[in-house]
Amino acid sequence: MIRTDVVIVIVIGALLACGPAHAQVNVEQIVAQKVQPMLPKNGSGGGVAVAVQMNGKTQFFNYGFADNAQNRQVTADSIFNLGSVGKVFATTLLAQAVKQGELSLDDPVAKYVTELQRGGDIRRITLGQLASHTSGLPRVPQQYETWHKGRYTWPDFVRFLNSWKASPNHEPGQQYLYSNAAMVLLRVALERRFNTRFAALMHQRLTGPLGMTSTALPLPRDLLGRAVQGYNPSGRPAGRPGMEGGTFQWPGSGQIYSSSRDMATFLAANLGELSGHAPIQNAMAFAHQGVFTVSQRLTIGLAWQIVSAGNFTIIDKNGGLNNT
Repeated sequence: MIRTDVVIVIVIGALLACGPAHAQVNVEQIVAQKVQPMLPKNGSGGGVAVAVQMNGKTQFFNYGFADNAQNRQVTADSIFNLGSVGKVFATTLLAQAVKQGELSLDDPVAKYVTELQRGGDIRRITLGQLASHTSGLPRVPQQYETWHKGRYTWPDFVRFLNSWKASPNHEPGQQYLYSNAAMVLLRVALERRFNTRFAALMHQRLTGPLGMTSTALPLPRDLLGRAVQGYNPSGRPAGRPGMEGGTFQWPGSGQIYSSSRDMATFLAANLGELSGHAPIQNAMAFAHQGVFTVSQRLTIGLAWQIVSAGNFTIIDKNGGLNNT
């Protein structure tokens, strides 16, 4: 079993679809059944924070330790690295800009990231393709530049993008190919369009208006004390709380951090249940719409995965690192 710190945001309204409308659901029991198998058996390393939004109400359930050495337990205010769940913050900002007429999903990324106008196939890629994993770009640049060692600086990334050539099976707009590189490039395009660093843009347009005070990129010092310690499969500490890992090495290219309390707010907004935030919620609803059909069961929105599951639809985004 992988013993990791995890933040999980769950919508379980679909459970009611299987029974009468008046059915009573023991939410805590359902959550515990799903979470208990994830927890380390010997009590060393790792915990889980769960937020459930149902019928306009939020419930929080917390398990295990945020830091085993400090005997610090997980709470709804513990701060976790969101991993790839952070992708939906960038695509929500993109959707918001589209709804406000500030840019288009069909805009070439090179329109905003002008260094790419010297490239080849990268000039054919649009913002919408970056956001829906249909650009054809690989998951990480090293899959294309196998010779490259270490992380990618911004000049490294520009070099890769300008030299990248689409393969017959990975033409822009023609297939689903999950890409961290594409989503990082989308952040840069948004920065260039609004002449604002991504972290500030996210705060100004999304997390600030929603009151998500524990969500940041990178994690500032005043929030660092609430960051969880990650653990490896052996239950040993892996990395430092608040550490930014991954492939890219320039400001704004790392992972977003948040708490389950903040993510519950984000979830409620995505469900259209926060009063006074209609423009943001309209943008979120736009991001949920299918852009590319992968199979009969799976359609991709703007980073969101839309899964047909019998009589109901699941809209989700997962994420994870080697310690979260």
